[in-house]
Order: sequence, then C-alpha cells, then structure tokens
Amino acid sequence: MAAGREKNNMNNITSRIAMICLTVVIGLVAVNIYSSEKTMRQQEKTYIEREASLNRQIEEEEQRTKELNEKKKYVATNQYIEQVAKEKLGLLNPDEILIKAKNE
Repeated sequence: MAAGREKNNMNNITSRIAMICLTVVIGLVAVNIYSSEKTMRQQEKTYIEREASLNRQIEEEEQRTKELNEKKKYVATNQYIEQVAKEKLGLLNPDEILIKAKNE
C-alpha cells in the first residue's frame, strides 16, 4: 500500500503543478487580451478624431465648391464683365461720363 500512496501523492503533485501552469497560462492570456484591448481603444479614439476632422474638411470643401459655383455663375454675367472693364481697363459705357477730381 505504500507504493499506492506514493503514486497517489505523485498524481496529486502532478495535478497541482498542472493546475498552477494552467493558471499562469490563463493569467498571461488575460494580460495579453487586456493590453490589446487598451491599444485598440486608443486606436479607436484616434480614428474617431480623424473621422471628425475629415468630416469637417468635407464640409469646408463642399462650402468652397458652392462659393466657386456661385462665382462661376457671376463671372458669366454682363455685370461682372462691365465691372472688370471699368476697374481694370478703365472703359466706360457710352452713356457714362468720367469726372476726375482736381488734385490740389
């Protein structure tokens, strides 16, 4: 019976060592998962901030596009052509008179 007890004690020791190893492995896996989760949450925060920034840029570019389309329409009008002719070329309509102030 002494041999049976020693064998039973060895099985108990082996079982305890196996349980300790299993617990350590599970603990390491848990730490790895926690670390990965923390990193992923930081990346998610970065991506959310980047998405918000890109959405603001999209809105700004859409507003700029609207302004350019309005300017494109205005540039095609006679009013714009007359304005440029007067300001840059110094031209007048036939019914207009140019009056210059006398410099003193």
